[in-house]
Amino acid sequence: MTTDAELLRRARTDVHAFRELYDRYAARVFTFHRRRARDVDAAHDLTAETFARAWESRKRFRDESGGSAGPWLFAIARHVLGTSVRRGRIEQAACARLGVLERLDREPATVEPTEAWLDEALAELPDDQQRALELRFVDDLAYADVAASLQTTPGAARVRVHRGLAALRDRLTREER
Repeated sequence: MTTDAELLRRARTDVHAFRELYDRYAARVFTFHRRRARDVDAAHDLTAETFARAWESRKRFRDESGGSAGPWLFAIARHVLGTSVRRGRIEQAACARLGVLERLDREPATVEPTEAWLDEALAELPDDQQRALELRFVDDLAYADVAASLQTTPGAARVRVHRGLAALRDRLTREER
């Protein structure tokens, strides 16, 4: 059997070699993230981000574990998880300072928006937010797929969806008054 280290050496020029490494570790990395995030969608996003970072740094891999890439991959996974937690805390603190959390945590709207209202409100959003909402809720794509379609990171896709929803919620709340 080919070692992980050999696969990573070959992955410098052969995407199939990286795919084989992914197949070996994807379930374990997903389980690592699912246990810590306690959210399946977040675990999928974090797993995708882990392998994206591994792909980007594959040329810098040094075999320090007898041919195994496990310790290297899980170090990347821990870093991705830590970054995600820090980013979430920073975003939450920023939202709290701006008073956005209070607006988002309000009771949901008591009036259902009409389809015409929704079309009009969506048309007022920036194109990137419109597209992100469409991919996430109309096409029912996971954030990793939304990100791929928008050619961005899953985190950026989540931000676009969040901002779009916040703008729609804010408009609906203003019109209810």
